[in-house]
Amino acid sequence: RMRIAAAWDSDVVWSFRRSPVAIGSLAVFAACVLGALFAPWLAPHNPFDLKTLNLSDASLPPAWVEGGRPEFLLGTEGQGRDVLSAIMYGARISLLVGLASVAFALVLGVALGLVAGYVGGKVDAFIMRVADVQLSFPAILIALLIDGVARVALPRDAHDQVAVYVLVLAIGLSNWVQYARTVRGSTLVEKNKEYVQAARVIGIAPLGIMARHLLPNVMGP
Repeated sequence: RMRIAAAWDSDVVWSFRRSPVAIGSLAVFAACVLGALFAPWLAPHNPFDLKTLNLSDASLPPAWVEGGRPEFLLGTEGQGRDVLSAIMYGARISLLVGLASVAFALVLGVALGLVAGYVGGKVDAFIMRVADVQLSFPAILIALLIDGVARVALPRDAHDQVAVYVLVLAIGLSNWVQYARTVRGSTLVEKNKEYVQAARVIGIAPLGIMARHLLPNVMGP
């Protein structure tokens, strides 16, 4: 209870409670997430159930436009699928890919940034040169390159089965640099402070220093 009360009275929560735009944004975000997670129960139609499609319902306008029908709130597409239901089901894949790819890029970038900043020397130079080279190309180009390599390397059936994982990998590998550079800069500052030197003196291994001492102090940025 004390932790909850302290969190409720924190500056971040106080600022959030005072901002109608932030509260409204959270409400819209929550509605989108809940609609995606519970799409099988909330969606008016199942866009993947072909036997429920009717070509006579194709290309209907939204319900509030003349010619629209109330059972298709946002209208239908060219094959008669309900647009609202398709958005709700499609958002599940979009949220999965978005969250997973950002998490992968975050973990990879933080790990490489920690190693580069703490170890230094040739390791730091190599990781940062790779980052510099990657920054010279648009992220979408790198993602397309990784996806193209996967299509060539994997059989068609196998690629179709792991398409989501390939997409997460492609997006994650094209966006780790920003995290690595930020963490490296903070690590270069923190590794020369007294608490890190004390950890070295008492014999803590470099991996333990990075995980237990440096990581919590560079997570702020």
